[in-house]
Amino acid sequence: MDEYLDILDELGNPIGKTALKSEVHQKGYLHATVHIWFYTETGKVLFQKRGDTKETFPNYWDVSVAGHLMAEETIINAAIREVDEEIGLTIKAPQLHKIDIRKSINIHPNGIKDCEFQNVFLCKLDIALDKLNKQDEEVDDLCLLSLDKFKYFIIHRNKDFKLVPADYSYYTFVIDNIINVL
Repeated sequence: MDEYLDILDELGNPIGKTALKSEVHQKGYLHATVHIWFYTETGKVLFQKRGDTKETFPNYWDVSVAGHLMAEETIINAAIREVDEEIGLTIKAPQLHKIDIRKSINIHPNGIKDCEFQNVFLCKLDIALDKLNKQDEEVDDLCLLSLDKFKYFIIHRNKDFKLVPADYSYYTFVIDNIINVL
């Protein structure tokens, strides 16, 4: 979906201009996104398998929920909206625990210039996996992995569990933060 996004400066502040997401990705404008990592009280992490029509990393396992902030949308509202859209779960702002804002620049082989300020949250998953309602257009599957399995896949770059090849220190940071809240 091609929606309007706020363009940000090098420090992550809106510059007062917007552009369609397609233009933002074509020209490499900085913009804001949300990453919401769901975890269970037993130390499992929710992953989504990206749909096969995604422009970047189709069929790879990724953060529980992620998405772009629409123009003039708050970070919290974007996180709540994306969670509802992608996994059919209604959450409230106090459930979100912000752990970081990361600047991430990725230039993809298909020409997409993804230049983001990622607002990273943790959120406890209090319902069973089979009660989630994934968005079929964007999400092919959902799974829960133990923190030990997650660490294993990071260390070994496991080919059986194709994890989006982000900065792997990011994944370690997320694991450490989940361990701290358990």
